[in-house]
Amino acid sequence: MPCPFCNPAPGDIVAKNNLCYARYDIHPVSPGHLLVIPFRHVGSYFDTTDEERMAIARLIDDCRGLTDRDRRPDGYNIGVNVGEAAGQNVMHVHIHFIPRYRGDAGEHGGGVRGVMPCKPE
Repeated sequence: MPCPFCNPAPGDIVAKNNLCYARYDIHPVSPGHLLVIPFRHVGSYFDTTDEERMAIARLIDDCRGLTDRDRRPDGYNIGVNVGEAAGQNVMHVHIHFIPRYRGDAGEHGGGVRGVMPCKPE
């Protein structure tokens, strides 16, 4: 099965730089949920180069600018799943850039500790 992130359609790319691109998640957690993805096929964040990590960080900043302008969220979650046990479904590293809106997570608050609902805050 071909990698769904290796050959993005030009119309899917929301922002990019020389080493990575951003696209909307097809199963968004919230409105404006983006994925930041290296162009090079690499499975794990820990296998990216220093240059790719810097490009990812710069593109995350760019995503914040466009999301602040277009959606005005109240906060953000930024995260990466590494390996199947951590929930990685596509084995091409991708960073989730998730805008958060006041009250969107109910009473638990929506922080990263909510990833494992069986664990106490």
